[in-house]
Amino acid sequence: MPYTLSKTSDEVLPGELTGSEISENRWTLNFGPQHPATHTTLRLVLELDGERIVKVTPHIGYLHSGFEKCGEALNYNQYVTIVDRMDYSAPIYNELAWHGAVEKLLGIELTPRTKVLRTIAGELGRIQSHLLCVGAAGLDLGAFTAFLYGFNERERIYDIVEYMSGQRFHTSWTRVGGLNQDLPDEAVFKRMVKKFIDENMPRAMEDVAKLLNKNRIFIDRTKGIGEISREEAIAWSLSGPMARSAGVKRDIRKDEPYLCFANNWDGQGSSAIDFKVPIMTTGDVYARYLVRLEEMKQSLDIIRKLIDDIPGGPVNVSPEGKDVLPPKEQVYSSIEGLIQHFELIMTNRGFECPKGEVYNAIETANGEQGFYVVSDGGNRPWRCRTRPPVFINYSVFPKLLEGHMISDVVAVLGSINVIAAELDR
Repeated sequence: MPYTLSKTSDEVLPGELTGSEISENRWTLNFGPQHPATHTTLRLVLELDGERIVKVTPHIGYLHSGFEKCGEALNYNQYVTIVDRMDYSAPIYNELAWHGAVEKLLGIELTPRTKVLRTIAGELGRIQSHLLCVGAAGLDLGAFTAFLYGFNERERIYDIVEYMSGQRFHTSWTRVGGLNQDLPDEAVFKRMVKKFIDENMPRAMEDVAKLLNKNRIFIDRTKGIGEISREEAIAWSLSGPMARSAGVKRDIRKDEPYLCFANNWDGQGSSAIDFKVPIMTTGDVYARYLVRLEEMKQSLDIIRKLIDDIPGGPVNVSPEGKDVLPPKEQVYSSIEGLIQHFELIMTNRGFECPKGEVYNAIETANGEQGFYVVSDGGNRPWRCRTRPPVFINYSVFPKLLEGHMISDVVAVLGSINVIAAELDR
């Protein structure tokens, strides 16, 4: 059952009812773990005074998968299929963060072509995640049409992702030093992306904005709900739209640049790809919604700056010479290519990393996602640990809800964009 009611103990909070009145007026409400408005497997134990929330106790652990432990049994390239499953709303970000950490450990400098393709894929992932969050923000409050507009465009991103990587959802596209494969046809890829960023996506964003931005019901249900101040956001270590909606101007793409956000990213003196970091100060559900809308516009602009000038050249840099899959024509036409392909696929050989430890973080749709990797010199991590943005952001959820009504739970929860696989790992 999604909801269960029971009377609580005689706990007394300052300013609340005392004595026998408490047992008559305080209740506990189990919200989830199986409930449509939780979006995933989450359980919230709400303590209520009438319909007003006095206390919230979140419970996680319903989706524990042992992701971090699995990293100790797989080599540095194989593990990408596991990290893909963490933030499944935009799987490409998990890959960029993971292989970015391994490449930092190895001291690998990516080719200009790889940097551009990874940057474009990352911004498509940001849009992909924000479309789900923005669409669900309307859906949870009864505005079903906005959700459909968002999901139509997510389907177009899936088509692009499938063309790039061969898979629609869990792409497993990156590899240490590069990519699983180059674009099948660059001209077709450019056509698909340009149609999306210049025609489909702007029209969908305009439709969503017309439906929700000045909708009285939506504004009443989101403005002033789940507020957090700038100081509190910093104290709770929030990141991404959660922090920026409260006035924290931090974006790793700006503060610790990587890929095409760093200077001289193509080795030919090109400056970093510039963009604006949207900031609001109210820190409520409505502010988080508007920040995500603007971030999608900025992502479209970033892709526009890159799509016509994708550098040529290879997409892989090999740490040890023969640890990258050979081109298919070599596999089919030469014994050396066939043997190399067989050894990499069938023998789990991998390659060895130097002993050491490293932390690498990127700016995902939900905030700072980082991987801390410890190597003992073998072909697989001795220990890998992820810093998931959702887990940190979710920790402030009880504070955001206290004092609000039961009906505000779904609005605040949706504004955090909780991905349960990042909570439990």
